Amino acid sequence: MTETVSIITLAIASLAGLAMVTTAALAGWRGWLDLQRTALAGGHPEIPAAAPANTGARIELADLRERVRKLEAIAAGIDL
Repeated sequence: MTETVSIITLAIASLAGLAMVTTAALAGWRGWLDLQRTALAGGHPEIPAAAPANTGARIELADLRERVRKLEAIAAGIDL
């Protein structure tokens, strides 16, 4: 009987400890996410704000235009 009570007590204490660790980890995760949101919004001076989302698209579009220009020159027989 005493052994069963000890095992149950140990199991309950373990579950309570796991719940506390999980709660602390979740609070830390939410804090980190808030920090990242603030940094992306440009509100934190130590963390640089992210570049505009369309910068990469503009670079890719310019690269594609350059490729098309070169292909058109090759098709027309013009040596670059």
